[in-house]
Amino acid sequence: MKSHPDLLVGIDHRDDSSVYKLSDNIAIVQSLDFFTPIVDDPFTFGQITAANALSDIYAMGARPVTALNIVGFPVDDLPNSILRDILRGGIDKVNESGAVLAGGHSIKDDELKYGLSITGIVHPDKLISNKGAQPGDALILTKALGTGIVATALKRKIAAADQVEAMVQSMISLNKYAAEVAAKYPVNAMTDVTGYGLIGHLLEMLDASLMDARIFGEQLPLLPGTLKWAGEKVVPGGLLSNRKFYKPRVAIGSKITPQIELVVVDPQTSGGLLISVPSESASAMLDDLHANGIDQARIVGEISNSSAEPRISLQ
Repeated sequence: MKSHPDLLVGIDHRDDSSVYKLSDNIAIVQSLDFFTPIVDDPFTFGQITAANALSDIYAMGARPVTALNIVGFPVDDLPNSILRDILRGGIDKVNESGAVLAGGHSIKDDELKYGLSITGIVHPDKLISNKGAQPGDALILTKALGTGIVATALKRKIAAADQVEAMVQSMISLNKYAAEVAAKYPVNAMTDVTGYGLIGHLLEMLDASLMDARIFGEQLPLLPGTLKWAGEKVVPGGLLSNRKFYKPRVAIGSKITPQIELVVVDPQTSGGLLISVPSESASAMLDDLHANGIDQARIVGEISNSSAEPRISLQ
């Protein structure tokens, strides 16, 4: 609900960040995110968390400028060195983004939690939201799917080392570079893929844009091990919740395997950008992404038509 004329983006369309217009040339973009550890190494956990939090700013076409740490730490159970390493990982990615770590807040907590609140800026005319996708747009995804599934295999101590390494490298990679490429093209809508999975975040875009879409199952980029573990039902609980919630709005084609049905609702941590761009610009953008090191970027679907009750066809 937009409660003020200068609140350009609020909670109306479940967008990635709020946006408030300060002047004709500057709008501030704000978001926050925090969660419990997804990997054992504290420095890597800090990197992943910061990259995940920064992603919301990039998804709006904005540039992050300041960050604040959010910490819940069991001071009686864990040494302070662990917290120092987590914060070092966080500031490593904040520095890479070009933003400034300006402070934060911590509390004593029985369960370790870490995250950041990020403030960015964008020209109001260059703001990108999850609203505005058009019929015929190509859908480009900039990172491989499967972090939730592979992380579950890691927790069960059955993931191979190369699978874990690929997952970690994906999660610590900033969406900064993909966003910089996207800024050169006429993007109609953009979001990032996180806890609701590819299907959930695409449906948010479709609901905001009043469109239907198709996803091409064979073209999805996948992390190593994703199909193996999905086939063995090594999946997080959030995946099953996502599948149950979104199933009524997804038509499954005959060529789609049970593994791909799971992958598209796998909750991602620090996932890629999902970009809706006119089809005539899609190939050039994809080549540009690859040239800038975003090797996993793929065209994974298309916006099909206008719809008052948006749905997805998985084919």
